[in-house]
Amino acid sequence: MDRVICVVGPTATGKTKLAVALCRALGGEVVSCDSMQLYRGMVIGTAAPTEDETQGVPHHMVGCIDPRESFSAGRYVDLAGKCVDDILSRGKVAVIAGGTGLYVDSLIAGRTFAPYPQTGRREALEREAEESGIEPLLERLREVDPDSAARLHPSDRKRVIRALEIFEETGVTMTEHDRASKLVPPRYDPVWIGLDFQNRADLYARIDARVDKMMADGLVFEVQALLDSGIPPDTTAMQAIGYKEIVRALSGEYSMDEAVLLVKQGSRRYAKRQRTWFRRNPAISWIEMPAQPDFSLVLEAVRPLVSGFDRP
Repeated sequence: MDRVICVVGPTATGKTKLAVALCRALGGEVVSCDSMQLYRGMVIGTAAPTEDETQGVPHHMVGCIDPRESFSAGRYVDLAGKCVDDILSRGKVAVIAGGTGLYVDSLIAGRTFAPYPQTGRREALEREAEESGIEPLLERLREVDPDSAARLHPSDRKRVIRALEIFEETGVTMTEHDRASKLVPPRYDPVWIGLDFQNRADLYARIDARVDKMMADGLVFEVQALLDSGIPPDTTAMQAIGYKEIVRALSGEYSMDEAVLLVKQGSRRYAKRQRTWFRRNPAISWIEMPAQPDFSLVLEAVRPLVSGFDRP
């Protein structure tokens, strides 16, 4: 087993706090696995760890990408994989913490993706879809990759374009790529720890309280500052939960109170999707907490799971 620990689960369950405690106890560094904490200047709305929360533990993959940039799971695997390998090469424990399931699963598996930066092929396909609709693209996909075409619904425009992009950039179909990826042994063999609440209502209450704190901490000012710096409101980064709603409220589409309700609703829905994603992984040891969790009991439950990770 590698000296790698994955701390996963829904949003607002204390993953950062546990990751920092593990690093302090075992001599480790955190590699964030949050698709929005990656972006610079997006601190409050993504609940990025503060200096007080990190307690001096190095955190990688936080605030390292310009919000104007398009990001992908493939790029995350490349950059985060280099961080993990560097941490391990120095004899330390790598604690991968976050709730973006596709990113953490892809990193552990060592999954490969189509090359980046993009060659412009995707943009050309998107223009074709805008001009002629998705059906001609789906028909082309049926000719080269009938298995993928059969799996994808015409309304799933993004994945139809992605499947064609993979074939046209690499000459390999998405079906062949996925089949080959499954035959490759995982890149890492970690200990998986999942954090969740015993009752979903307790998790949702915690999420609502976190959103209220974000507003009190200045989320509106953070969003306005991003817009004032020239970040377009339609970038991927600004479509994050907590940002798109505030942008629309600032534009007058609805009130700020309505925006807050939408942020809470979107966050709860996201947590539900996270739960569904991670519960499919049988390797995860789940720690289910009461409404008012006692962190010392969480650490006690985790200790036997990481007993082989003593400081070298």
